[in-house]
Amino acid sequence: IIMNFKPVVKDYMTKTLVTFKKDMNVYYAIGLLLINNISGAPVVDEDDSLLGILSEKDCLSIFVDSSTSDLPVNETIMLGRGTVEHFMTTYVSTIDSKLDLFSVAQIFLKNNFRRLPVIEKGKLIGQISRRDVLKAIKDFDYK
Repeated sequence: IIMNFKPVVKDYMTKTLVTFKKDMNVYYAIGLLLINNISGAPVVDEDDSLLGILSEKDCLSIFVDSSTSDLPVNETIMLGRGTVEHFMTTYVSTIDSKLDLFSVAQIFLKNNFRRLPVIEKGKLIGQISRRDVLKAIKDFDYK
């Protein structure tokens, strides 16, 4: 039965994404994460090429920076180091839209990722999350 169920990334990925630009103020980006109830978002250039990801974990380093510099958090953010580019993760694992979700689940199990950007011809076309894979599991017909 499981052999007939071949879900792929493109069938479950999120296509409408919140994205950031590298020169965006990180405080504004944190607001977008909170408003949209997401834990991270891709950082793209004008051509939708992926530059990195800004996650909640990346944003926590703002507090670390402010504690080691003896400056309040808001001053740390405003001193030119307050852009998304300064805090984002630039080494990002990506996947193809045709990859099967069994492989994606294995990637999530082996790594601490919550999401994986989906790239096609060098451009960001979507994102797949752990939750998206759970939806595929729920769709599985056990009959």
